[in-house]
Amino acid sequence: MDITALNGSKAGAPTASAKTAQETQDRFLKLLVAQMNNQDPLNPMDNAQVTSQMAQIQQVTSLSTLDTSIKGLGGQLGQMQALQSISLVGREVSVPSDKIQVDGGIAEGSYELAGAAQNVKLEILGPAGNVIDTKQLGAQGSGRQTFAWNAGSAAAEGAEVKYRITATNGTAAVAATTYAYDKVDAVYSEGGNLKLNLARLGPVDYTAVSAVN
Repeated sequence: MDITALNGSKAGAPTASAKTAQETQDRFLKLLVAQMNNQDPLNPMDNAQVTSQMAQIQQVTSLSTLDTSIKGLGGQLGQMQALQSISLVGREVSVPSDKIQVDGGIAEGSYELAGAAQNVKLEILGPAGNVIDTKQLGAQGSGRQTFAWNAGSAAAEGAEVKYRITATNGTAAVAATTYAYDKVDAVYSEGGNLKLNLARLGPVDYTAVSAVN
């Protein structure tokens, strides 16, 4: 892989930021020399003024250099992310979704609770959004939880159904984020963002992946 092509510039070539910083420094030094050459002999610049102005240009130069370094690091991290994402092809990942698929008579999913809950209920929804089955999951701690729903005659093999998690702690509702499993078919870039194409759920952002199975 041509890393220089990914960076957009050849190694050793000065970047636009570096050139701008150098030009700014050169202009400042020329102005400072001209100012000193044309100063009033009876009221010359003191050392404090010169030191202060030199410190200012040094600060500007340092900031420009830091900006260049950060941009370079960002480019390298982007390349690493792209290389890592390739290893996801063919793997099963977990992403935010309320859609699960019946496989072997069972549909599996997971959810994350914002806090502990005394009662957690799983509801399976039909095509019209109606509840076709309900399962009490009992008390659950905060964090990630998994479930397996036995479809029985409620849904056919290979069918995709939606689900909903309702959690309460006493009378207070507990927020729940739902997740689904799907296989990564391809990895691609769109608008500068890394995307995954999932077999069932379609395109999702690379950053949406919460777990890899």
